[in-house]
Amino acid sequence: MKSALITGITGQDGLYLAELLHAKGYRVVGLVRGQNNPKAARLAESHPYVDIVSGNLLDLSSLMRAMTYANPDEVYNLGAVSFVAYSWQNARLTSDVTGTGVLNMLEAVRLHQDTTGKDIRYYQASSSEMFGKVQEVPQRESTLLWPRSPYGVSKVFGHYMTINYRESYGMHASSGILFNHESPRRGPEFVTRKVTQAVARIALGIDDSIALGNLDAQRDWGFAGDYVRAMWLMLQQDIADDYVISTGETHSIRELLDVAFGVVGIDRWDHLVRIDPRFFRPAEVDLLIGDSTKARELLGWKPEVGFAELITMMVEADLDTESKKLAGKVA
Repeated sequence: MKSALITGITGQDGLYLAELLHAKGYRVVGLVRGQNNPKAARLAESHPYVDIVSGNLLDLSSLMRAMTYANPDEVYNLGAVSFVAYSWQNARLTSDVTGTGVLNMLEAVRLHQDTTGKDIRYYQASSSEMFGKVQEVPQRESTLLWPRSPYGVSKVFGHYMTINYRESYGMHASSGILFNHESPRRGPEFVTRKVTQAVARIALGIDDSIALGNLDAQRDWGFAGDYVRAMWLMLQQDIADDYVISTGETHSIRELLDVAFGVVGIDRWDHLVRIDPRFFRPAEVDLLIGDSTKARELLGWKPEVGFAELITMMVEADLDTESKKLAGKVA
């Protein structure tokens, strides 16, 4: 039985990846920060097959203990302070966790390899936010990185550190440059989930509007369940490398609103959306669209869930959740 250690396992990617690996017969070990973390209890309930270990990306000794406990064949480093807007409010914490945390995890893997002689394959969750002020459309693995947020800068550090460990120590370390990927498990602070949750609440008469920022911002949105499959495929390759994972399609926030409101039969949403300057980024990333030719050709990967299907899935899930909450209040 293969063993895999996943950091950031309580996030949407970690949950989908745990399910994928479990289905493939892996022993799945999930790193959770703090023994009393309420997310650990929810994880144990929803994914009882996950072996939970306590650790912190800022504490190398805890990561080394987690490596000893898991003795993994594969490590998936998904842990990060991942909400871009928050990174301007706390650039230092974002840099420590999302940047230095990668260095700590790479070092823990390297030291475990040296101690045990075991070959470990490492996956780093890089991000399309690294492209920032895009220098090429679409963006591919060779596109110049120009991050426009503390989060993006931190991801660039982790990305290049992964490359450095691969080249310096011969580690099988790959980075997935993942473009925006969403699901019903996405946190409500992210714009896709914020929209689908608000649409559900408006349709049910709970709320009467939603406040958003730049409606013209464009993103390449895919389904998280598709993207974790790409992570696994990277670590099955003989040679470690970096891959852009994307749909190759771009959609604006306006298009997102069109599809989401359309699910509940609302064609005109202008009066239901308020523009709030607080939600504009200090430095906007206007257009992200990825070229995943390399992943298609070398990994045999392609997305299976389209944009409209993804947003419909999320609205319907939020309708179900909010309806149950409403029924509970009525009862």
